[in-house]
Amino acid sequence: MLGPIVNALVIVVCSLVGCFVLRGIPPRFEEIIKKAIGLSIVYVGIKGSFESERVLLLIMSIVGGAVIGELINIDKLMNRLGDWAEKKLGLSGGAAGAGQTKGFSQGFVTASILFCTGSMAIVGSMQSGLQGNHETLFAKSILDGSISLVFSASMGIGVLFSAIPVLVYQGGIALASLAIRDYLTPDIIREMSAVGNLLVAAIGFNFLIPASKAAGFSAIKVANLIPAIFIPWAYLAIVNFLH
Repeated sequence: MLGPIVNALVIVVCSLVGCFVLRGIPPRFEEIIKKAIGLSIVYVGIKGSFESERVLLLIMSIVGGAVIGELINIDKLMNRLGDWAEKKLGLSGGAAGAGQTKGFSQGFVTASILFCTGSMAIVGSMQSGLQGNHETLFAKSILDGSISLVFSASMGIGVLFSAIPVLVYQGGIALASLAIRDYLTPDIIREMSAVGNLLVAAIGFNFLIPASKAAGFSAIKVANLIPAIFIPWAYLAIVNFLH
């Protein structure tokens, strides 16, 4: 659990720095920085998705995961969780103050999805659980910390609370990997990572193309695509069992 714990702590510390030290970034700098990060995220996500050797499975996973996620409406549930935490903390309505000028839920949901998806989160957590090797999650901590600085300065303290799902998600994978180690083949890990990276690319697109009903654009509800990550594991586990 050392890797997931360090990752979560780095997000907390860097988010605090962003909220209380780097706050008040001029809008034009905030906009260009978010575009630059979005472009980088798209590149990293698409590059990672090319690792897939089963393109049809990847497509089926994305479509199937979208249907499951939309039925559950994970995006709505995560936003409700963010709104609930916002009210409990007395930050409702974007009250003035350090790190509170932007939507709490937006920062919480965006950062949570970004930090929890992708190959580094999945593979790194498995390495921590199976091998006690935390190097991948330590490297991820540096990346997440850098992003937390910028995100928290522009979207507020909601980014800090993304450390909670990061710890639960990555810690859960690390512990679960011990229980299902016999079912985690390199093929399964590769395909799960590829799907996760495609979701990361979707987050980048949301930064590059802001939602605008007038222009005919709508943000991708990436949270509703999360179930797609686990479809390759279910499919390949069944295939391997039957053979």
